[in-house]
Amino acid sequence: MSATLVLSLLVGYFLLLVAISWVTGKKSDNQSFFLGNNQSPWYVVAFGMIGVSLSGVTFVSIPGWVNSSQFAYLQMAMGYVVGYLVIAYILMPIYYKLKLTSIYEYLRTRFGFFSHKTGAFFFLLSRTIGAAFRLYLVVIVMQEFVFDELGIPVWVTTIISILLIWLYTFKSGIKTVIWTDTLQTFFMLLAVGLTIKIILTELDYSFLDALVAIRESNYSQLFFFKDFNSPTHFVKYFLGGAFIAIAMTGLDQDLMQKNLSCRNIRDAQKNMNWFSIVLFFVNALFLCLGALLYIYTNKNGIAIPERTDLLYPTIAKNHLGVAAGSVFFIGLIAAAYSSADSALTALTTSFCVDFLGYADQPEKLKPQKRYLVHLSFSTILFLLVLLFNVINEQSVIVALFKAVSYTYGPLLGLYSFGIFTKRKVKDKLVPIITFLSPVICLILNENSKTWFEGYQFGFELLILNGLITFMGLLLISRNKKEEESYE
Repeated sequence: MSATLVLSLLVGYFLLLVAISWVTGKKSDNQSFFLGNNQSPWYVVAFGMIGVSLSGVTFVSIPGWVNSSQFAYLQMAMGYVVGYLVIAYILMPIYYKLKLTSIYEYLRTRFGFFSHKTGAFFFLLSRTIGAAFRLYLVVIVMQEFVFDELGIPVWVTTIISILLIWLYTFKSGIKTVIWTDTLQTFFMLLAVGLTIKIILTELDYSFLDALVAIRESNYSQLFFFKDFNSPTHFVKYFLGGAFIAIAMTGLDQDLMQKNLSCRNIRDAQKNMNWFSIVLFFVNALFLCLGALLYIYTNKNGIAIPERTDLLYPTIAKNHLGVAAGSVFFIGLIAAAYSSADSALTALTTSFCVDFLGYADQPEKLKPQKRYLVHLSFSTILFLLVLLFNVINEQSVIVALFKAVSYTYGPLLGLYSFGIFTKRKVKDKLVPIITFLSPVICLILNENSKTWFEGYQFGFELLILNGLITFMGLLLISRNKKEEESYE
């Protein structure tokens, strides 16, 4: 692929996004930015959330995982469906009843000031680093595909990437993101579908031939029940998937902000139910793509990259022709930017509402403060991407990204305690409990093989994290009678 072609694709793609921003940005106000004036069609939200949930990391990672874990990931996707039902019928009714803009306002209502700030802080930490990491992936790919050849340094590529996001989100926020995410999800799925079609043509397979080849290959095992110590055991993946969905979707301002932009709770529940079904089949599609990529490499004697994350981009760019390389590039950009633009909007919303007390600000100052916060988070993302590039050590970056994932456990514990008990907590002690819980989980995870006879934690570590937080809150809580007696 030539640099000119890639650059043309990139420019054309973002011109389309800016055009959507211009159309959706007419008559926009603060309510448009935060909740889309509660006019978002549920089916548009459901489709757009697919791209946000997958992100650029998933776009390249899931096909590569097939070599080591086969179709085990679908066990987790089954758990997702259960988790999304909990979100639709337990969490979202609470959010709509309280008419929340930021979902962390619930913690102030239920527990108090410090709990509210703690929950919002964990979200800001997780999403800021997560969004920067995903954006870093795109910057590196764009650098390799086009900007290195043009002699443009990484920091300029990063500024261009963030500036493009800022341009089409700063005015209308979620009102624009709802529609741009839908477009980006379409391009991502189109890229996967066209790549599969090209591979089938190269292998001279029909659709049925491909299904038979996948089933008879070494990559098609779905259920894993034999070794409970293994991280891929069905129980671990299924339960982990359910709680990951609850924590990383239902307790995440980014994804819940889209649901809160629907017209009413019934539409939001329709969105979540259909989203869960479609996402399951999309994950299955990615796994089928991974299996076909490995079948293709084996049949043609192509060396599998040491880092399996590079399997899809390597095959698409170097072995399947210009068309495959082009659709992969557009698909990656779509997947990554649908996550980054959404995160930037959610970070701006959470900081304004949870830390600036946006509702109490003078009306004239609200737009200025929102623009300033939006610009500030854009700058933070820029600096973090440059930091990741300077580190340039995969093990360090992955460790950092993994550590950030621990921060959803305290949110899971906080919300579970708030919803399923009526006890009052010592609000000032909540930050201590929620900061200790991830540290304890990190220690347990690092020493599990030695301490627990070879046991390895999988995604169930999130459940343990939430449980430790829950038990800690129980220790610093009183029931209603004890509270009255204490007072």
